[in-house]
Amino acid sequence: MNSSKKYFSIRDLENLSGIKAHTIRIWEKRYHLLSPERTETNIRTYSLNSLQKLLNITLLYHNGYKISKIAKLQDSQIPVIVNEIIAKNSEKHHAVNAFKLAMVNFDTAQFYNTYNSLVAERSFKEMFNDVLVPLMNELGLLWQAKAISPAHEHFITSLIKQKIYIHTERFQKLPPTQEDEVFVLYLPEGEIHEVGLLFINYEIVSKGYRSIYLGQANSLDSLKELLGYYKNIHFVSYFTVSPQNDEIEKYLKAFDATVYKPGCKLSILGYQTQRMHTKPAFDYVKTYESIAHFSSILEA
Repeated sequence: MNSSKKYFSIRDLENLSGIKAHTIRIWEKRYHLLSPERTETNIRTYSLNSLQKLLNITLLYHNGYKISKIAKLQDSQIPVIVNEIIAKNSEKHHAVNAFKLAMVNFDTAQFYNTYNSLVAERSFKEMFNDVLVPLMNELGLLWQAKAISPAHEHFITSLIKQKIYIHTERFQKLPPTQEDEVFVLYLPEGEIHEVGLLFINYEIVSKGYRSIYLGQANSLDSLKELLGYYKNIHFVSYFTVSPQNDEIEKYLKAFDATVYKPGCKLSILGYQTQRMHTKPAFDYVKTYESIAHFSSILEA
């Protein structure tokens, strides 16, 4: 724990909790909910305990508790009420916060404890869609806002990927039962965020389809090699940062010229595709707003 991050700026608290910095300042001044320290230049800094308290307060706030009521609670009462809410309602918010704290502290044990408590009462697919997808969405925003470092993101995503690998392997040991198309999953050059694509791979093999997972940074020429091995290839890719939304049309034209042959399909998902203003110009290319949306075609 000695290498863990122990102090946070108000901007860190805003990004990690979703509560605006202006609101946090009001809660401090009016209700004395947090007690920041000050640097020599009079800049607020917050301890890990303050972050944990704010995350708990956020959960109470989003479950109907007024700030004036929360302010009257003793510090020891807040986590007790939080646990009661979790017991009565969804664990989603608490679990996401627990995973974020595990990430901030590079705490593998907390990650596994949180994960094991979730999968004890639900399927891996339910846990991924209900908790890990919202978590990954938040991590993307935190990364863009520079509230977390690449080391934080790599730490938590590596643990998540380990779990996906384990569940995927259970189905990969079985012979395919669906032979009408072969899925080829890949990330384009410049793209390294593969958690979403890994889970799509899990969804595909769990439905009995043959899947070829190529992973990160694939050139179009490398994709072309697959055409000599299989017919009716369904390419699937995930655009988180690359290509950017204004470059997708150019990328698809290059894909059409380099890779496409009759019978092929291309499905694309990810943050960049959600920002597209027009539909792809090619009929064999489909965009999906979410993994759940894509997964629905596997059950059709």
